[in-house]
Amino acid sequence: MNLTKIVGAILILISIGFGYIGFNKVADNTAEVKFLGIKIDASNESGRQQGFIYLGLAVALFAGGIYSLNKGKK
Repeated sequence: MNLTKIVGAILILISIGFGYIGFNKVADNTAEVKFLGIKIDASNESGRQQGFIYLGLAVALFAGGIYSLNKGKK
């Protein structure tokens, strides 16, 4: 097996982990309460921002993994 394929597969696996962590961070730090017809937002903005950073890293690592796998085919 080619080294670039191994690196690509590892990058894809890491991206799945980062995506899972990021999704959970965004979901855990987002909260809305509806009380007497008024919507109250009780979100933790810094936690949500960290979640979006993890999701962005996951997308970048996934793209790098796909690129490495395709480059290994040549």
